[in-house]
Amino acid sequence: MLREMNLIHGRVRLPAFFPDGTYGVVRCVASGDLDGCGAPGLVMNSYHLLSKPGLGVIKKFKGLHAFSGWDRPILTDSGGFQVFSLIRDNPKYGEVRRKEIIFRPDGGKDKIILSPEKCISSQFAYGSDVMMCLDYCTHPDDPRDTNVFSVDVTIEWAKRCKQAYEKQLQMRKTPRERRPLLFGIIQGGSFFDLREKCARALIEIGFDGYGFGGWPVNSGGELVEDILAYTASLMPDETPKYAMGLGKPDGIRRCFGMGYNLFDCVIPTREARHNRLYVFDGPGDGGFAHKHYYILDEEHIRDDSPISEQCDCLTCTRYSRAYLHHLFKTGDSSAYRLATIHNLRFYTQWMERLQAGACDHGE
Repeated sequence: MLREMNLIHGRVRLPAFFPDGTYGVVRCVASGDLDGCGAPGLVMNSYHLLSKPGLGVIKKFKGLHAFSGWDRPILTDSGGFQVFSLIRDNPKYGEVRRKEIIFRPDGGKDKIILSPEKCISSQFAYGSDVMMCLDYCTHPDDPRDTNVFSVDVTIEWAKRCKQAYEKQLQMRKTPRERRPLLFGIIQGGSFFDLREKCARALIEIGFDGYGFGGWPVNSGGELVEDILAYTASLMPDETPKYAMGLGKPDGIRRCFGMGYNLFDCVIPTREARHNRLYVFDGPGDGGFAHKHYYILDEEHIRDDSPISEQCDCLTCTRYSRAYLHHLFKTGDSSAYRLATIHNLRFYTQWMERLQAGACDHGE
């Protein structure tokens, strides 16, 4: 199993969890807070950054690192997943064509054209450490014929992304050892043969890593473990295996057992803003026993203990549960910051335990 990624802005030990900084910021925390949490990298969204603040602004700063004040690795997603979701919910937002996506952000006349070439050129302008190909994302309810079309388009777009990527490297005269990584995304829905077809074609094109495309959970919110495991088995072991958008702690652990070693999700930051906090719960389950609680529950009003005795984050080393309860109760914005810091540190500790377990087993 791959142990690390060597990226332009540093080495990332695997498995790793990247917090989501969709618009170039992880909500409620600053770069220094993320450093303190031990975040190894961030995920930002190419499409959303095209709309806010716009490519011209980011180019002025020569990339996202200087613009956001973050000097560690950045992975940029293509934004295709979000665009497909919006168009699926309301066709007035645009249409998917064989060669490109036409997207109307406000449902009006103004439009943004998303093509494989534009996807790659914008990610080079962002200064990304890891770039994602533009792919055709389907919904779990989509029939087989839609997934067949998705796989065909995903393969075609992947070829164009790789060609655009090589062209950008030549134009910029980028040394191979200083180049960003490019990942392909395996689509195919719940159809094993389509997953295999997509994976084989992407591997033949040749990418630095591979992501699980589509929805990793079913309509009941449960992991689609059979298709996740099969897709992971199709990915080369010498490359990163990215479970995109998958972020519940137990889900991460199960997917790590399948071979995935890179994860991202909004869960730790979103739930922190809704006063839901994760904590380890003793030595059980090989050190992975955990639970969550709501800091606004009355039991915390006079509790002078930290959120977690097993956590070394800023919040746990300086503040009590009673104080954090008070901050949420009064609506003070620092409540969101302190809760987010704690949840992100829980996630980095979770990954550290997975890393230690992998080393103990010689994986």
